[in-house]
Amino acid sequence: MATKAKNTDKLEALLEAAVDAIITIDARGIIKSVNQSAEKLFQYKRSEFIGRKINFLMPDPWASEHDGYMERYQRTGHRRIIGIGREVEGLKSDRSTFPMHLSVSEYAVDGETFFTGIIHDLSERKEAQEALAHAQKMEAMGQLTGGIAHDFNNLLTVITGNLELLEPSLETDFQRTLLKDATEAAELGSNLTNRLLAFARRSPLSPKVVDLNALVDSLSIMFSRVLGETIEYRSVLDRDLWSTRVDPGQVESALLNLSLNARDAMPSGGRLVIETHNYTASNGDDEQPDDVMGDSFVRISVSDTGYGMTRDVLDKACDPFFTTKETGKGTGLGLSMVFGFAKQSGGYMSLYSEPGLGTTINIYLPRHYDEDAVEDDLARAGLQVTAMPEGSGETILVVEDDHKVQAITVQRLKALNYEPLTANNGIEALAVLESDIPIDLVFTDLIMPGDLSGYDLVRRIRAEHPEIKILMTSGYAEDLINHERLDAHDVALLRKPYKQDALARMIRQALGQPTLEAENSTSES
Repeated sequence: MATKAKNTDKLEALLEAAVDAIITIDARGIIKSVNQSAEKLFQYKRSEFIGRKINFLMPDPWASEHDGYMERYQRTGHRRIIGIGREVEGLKSDRSTFPMHLSVSEYAVDGETFFTGIIHDLSERKEAQEALAHAQKMEAMGQLTGGIAHDFNNLLTVITGNLELLEPSLETDFQRTLLKDATEAAELGSNLTNRLLAFARRSPLSPKVVDLNALVDSLSIMFSRVLGETIEYRSVLDRDLWSTRVDPGQVESALLNLSLNARDAMPSGGRLVIETHNYTASNGDDEQPDDVMGDSFVRISVSDTGYGMTRDVLDKACDPFFTTKETGKGTGLGLSMVFGFAKQSGGYMSLYSEPGLGTTINIYLPRHYDEDAVEDDLARAGLQVTAMPEGSGETILVVEDDHKVQAITVQRLKALNYEPLTANNGIEALAVLESDIPIDLVFTDLIMPGDLSGYDLVRRIRAEHPEIKILMTSGYAEDLINHERLDAHDVALLRKPYKQDALARMIRQALGQPTLEAENSTSES
């Protein structure tokens, strides 16, 4: 008996150590056991699995057809998945679905039949495949549009050249009007091909070392004129902004295109903010494409309070000729041109948008170094590593509906010596707060699904748990667009994407603890 018990303990230890989720069911489809990985993957507690039918972990049509599969197999022996394995979808506790590979084996104990399912999460692989497919599509479209634009430019050169040669021989005003109209049409065609070349990253660039703050300042009058009286414009510029080596004309064109897009998204008025900021990419930065070198960039963010974009629109936003505007009111080349310019300049572009709230476009341009700047940057980097403020085991509740962001945030907090707990939305967060677990700080996303927004959650915490500190985060430039709402709630906001040192310092400040700089200055005095 002792040997049997020891073997059972070994088996349970192996199951708990498995990276993949493992679930055992009986012949009726009732769950008998799950391992720790299954709890994490489906986001249920172990007690919520046991005794339930396995199909509650499946979306339709698999859920409704599962009993039929089981009955048919037991009656005919026909296998659809047992001993074979296939890709299906799983259903998490928050009702979100994910791709997975499921392999099922059959075994018997004391004459009773059981089935074991081994589940491997395919989410990261699918996302990588989709990212690769998108990159390949954009590259193919770039080659196609670049070739067309180049050939079309040659045709326009012939047309405009002949029009210029005809001009001296014209005798009447009517003929000159026809020539003027034809010349203007050729110029419009040339502008169109230049945008296509920008998307294809084949534009002739004239890069110079640029102070982007000065460039944005010089364009402020133009922005105000373009946006009109119903849209408020302002800029928030980093006083210690690094320089970058880019084509200033292309930067102006990109900012003009983005401001026109923002204007069209705010027909009833709103706010536009242009922000400059120094940005150092951290390891594993989700936004930075693999083909972009370097880790120090100057970021220009253009944020509006317009309609915003759905996920489907965001996925296509940079495709050439894609537009949500009415026919004749947009070429669909504005964002694709900005995308191409950023890539050709050695940087990249990212988009963040929420329907009904607005959009933020981030352009990342490589920092321009001189020898002194390199030495200063290395010295600063060394200081940041040694000055990273850590916690003392405080408990932080992370409220985030994006599971990948939630997972990396948990790892970051653990590295900073905090004890993280998680909630997928505001309702779950309130349930955790009502438990007996002491919470020191709530770190919540601003935009969340369900009935409670980030602001609603802050109000509830302030009213019901005033002793708990709060820090908010968002990829949308909420701190710039609606800063008065943040001020009214007396809460700080950390912009996504953020670096580890920024997270560390903001949490320390939110907890009411002095930063290392403050400690050092106090000790020195």
